[in-house]
This record gives sequence, C-alpha cells and structure tokens, in this order.
Amino acid sequence: MKKKNLFTENNNGLVLLTINRPKALNALNVELLDDLQGAFEELEQDESVKVVIITGSGEKAFVAGADIAEMADMNSMEALAFARKGQKVVGFIGQMKKPVIAAINGFALGGGLELALACDFIYASEKAKFGFPEVTLGIMPGFGGTQKLARLIGRSRANEMIFTGKVIRAGQAEKWGVINAILPVGTLIEEVTKVAQIMASNGLLGVSHAKDAIKSGLEMKEEDGMRYESALFATLFSSKDQQEGMCAFLEKRKACFSGS
Repeated sequence: MKKKNLFTENNNGLVLLTINRPKALNALNVELLDDLQGAFEELEQDESVKVVIITGSGEKAFVAGADIAEMADMNSMEALAFARKGQKVVGFIGQMKKPVIAAINGFALGGGLELALACDFIYASEKAKFGFPEVTLGIMPGFGGTQKLARLIGRSRANEMIFTGKVIRAGQAEKWGVINAILPVGTLIEEVTKVAQIMASNGLLGVSHAKDAIKSGLEMKEEDGMRYESALFATLFSSKDQQEGMCAFLEKRKACFSGS
C-alpha cells in the first residue's frame, strides 16, 4: 500500500498505520483524507489484516487538526464538501469489522480528535493533548465531533470542551473517559501492540460481531439492542471459529481461529 502521506507496516496481521505530514503536524487536508479513506478500505478488504493501529509521525502530534491553510479560503459549499469527506472517513472507520486502535503520541485536536474518536479505543502517551479549538477560529467541529464526544462523555463535558476550545492533558482525558489509558512516551506503540496481539489471538469473527452489537445497540432502545445481540450471538454458532474455540477449550489447548 503506497500513499504519499501514510506509512503502513503489516506484522503478522497487525497493521501500524502512520500519518506522515510531520511538517504540518499531520494536519488533515483533502489529499490526506483521500489517502486515509483508500487505506482503510484496503485494510478492511485485506484478509491478512486482523487489527489496525493508527498513530502520527514525529514527536509532536497525532493529528493537530484539519489543515487551516487549506480551509482558510473555502466558501460554504467547499466547506460542506470538506466536512462530509472527513465524516466519510471517520464513519468508515467506525463501521469497520476489524478493530482499530488510536495511539496518540502528541496533539489530537479538532479533526485529529474526531479521527481518534472513530476508533474502537484510544491509548495516549503522557505528552498527549486533546481538544476542539475550532471556536477559536470562528468555526465549529465538522467531522462528527459534536456528536461523538457528547455520546462518549456526556453533553455537559462535551459542551465545556467544544464551547471553550480549551485543550486538556492526557490525565484529564482519561478521567473524563475520552481515552482508555496513559502509557509512557517511549513504549506507546509497543504497549498498544501488545493489546492488539491479544485481540488478534481471539476469534475475530466474534470480535467483529461484538463491535457491531455495541455500536448498533447504542443507537437502539435497550430491548432492541438485546434482541440484536442474541441474533448475532446465534449466528456465531454456525462458524468454524465457534467450533474451534470450544473444542480447544475442552481439549485444553490453544485455539487456532480462521476468522470464518
């Protein structure tokens, strides 16, 4: 996979996807959004891929936001197209069957935080900082931030972050539930990879169904979510992974899942 603004490394099904615009603090422009869309579509279709980790190059930023230099002269119609392009990327990540982990190594601001929130969970280094500073530019989040953050941490805290534009440190982000854990700067990718390896060793068909149940269930009434969960649960009993997992348990050996 060759993308101008991305590096990819596939290590036995664990893919490290690195956003590479360090001179612009990995800011999201149209070209980079197109690269991300294409990359994630390829990763979803690649049967060898089990888990994706996304991070930013350099030591300063995961993604410091959308590219202001590109946005400054946009008219309303161009801004609408840009927002929808960004929403398409984050929407695709959220719908992927494969787990996606964000490893935040620095600033995750604006579109960068929206990109991270689209992932299944977020680990951050001690230097990571988070925020939606759009209001300081006279605009607002446009890649889904108003919707995703409020659903994640509640309306009041989302209002505070978005209305003030303030940037919070990793400790505050962990306290509020924006991120899962804080890891040492030097071992961030190593530690996240360990988590990815645990997931990759499990039945990925079960993982993908569970991801679907959680995401879809949050958009339903609880009773409807329960019915949806039981239906997905039942379908797994016609899979090779279910047979292998339970046979391995009974035979006291490690399961070897095929994802089918």
